[in-house]
Amino acid sequence: MFEQNISSAISASLAAMSLWEVAAVILALAYLLLAMREKISCWYAAFASTAIYLFLFWDVSLLMESALQVFYLIMAVYGWWQWRNHRDRQDNLKIHRWSAKTHGMVIGTTLVLTLLIGYLLERNTSAALPYLDSFTTLGAVVTTYMVTRKVLENWLYWIVVDGASIYLYLDRELYLTAVLFMLYLVLVVIGFFQWLTIYQKEKLEKALISTPAPQTSAAIQ
Repeated sequence: MFEQNISSAISASLAAMSLWEVAAVILALAYLLLAMREKISCWYAAFASTAIYLFLFWDVSLLMESALQVFYLIMAVYGWWQWRNHRDRQDNLKIHRWSAKTHGMVIGTTLVLTLLIGYLLERNTSAALPYLDSFTTLGAVVTTYMVTRKVLENWLYWIVVDGASIYLYLDRELYLTAVLFMLYLVLVVIGFFQWLTIYQKEKLEKALISTPAPQTSAAIQ
C-alpha cells in the first residue's frame, strides 16, 4: 500500500511537471558535463538553468534555495569572466588544491552559519526544512566559488551538498530535480577523477620544467 502511494504521488507529479523544470534540469546537466571538460560554455548553461530555478524554488517555499539562485546568476557571470580572462594568458587558471587549514575554516564557518540562518528561518518565516535548506544553500555557495577558482576538492564538496539536496527536493515533490541530483552524485565522482588526472599531469609538467637539465661533460669542460 505504501509503495503504491509513493508510485501514485510520483506519477501525479510527473503528469503535472512543468516544462520549465525539464528545461532547467537539462541545462543544469549540460553545465556539469561541460564543467567536467573545463569548457567555458558551461557558464552559459548555468546562467539559464539558474534563472529558471529561481522561480521554481520560490514557488515551493524553498526560500534559501531561491535566494541561492541569485548568487548562482552572479557566479555564472564571474566564473565565465574568470575562465575567459585567464584562458589565453601564460598564467592560465590551473586546477589546484586548498590546504587542510583552509578546508577546516570553510567547513566550520559553513556549519555555524547553517545553524544561525536555519534558526532565524525557523522562527521568522514559513520556509520548508530551514536547516537543511540553509546547509545546501551555503554549501553550494562555497562549492560554486571553488569551481570558478578551479579548486580540485569542489567535487568532494558537491557529493555532500548534492546528497543532502536529494532529500530536500523529494520532500518538496521536485522529483525530476531529485533524479538530476542522483545523477549528479555519479557525475561529480567522475569529475573529481578527471580533474585529479589533469592536476597531477600539470603538476608533473611544472616539476619537469622547474628541474634544471643536467650538464654534459662538454659543457663542464
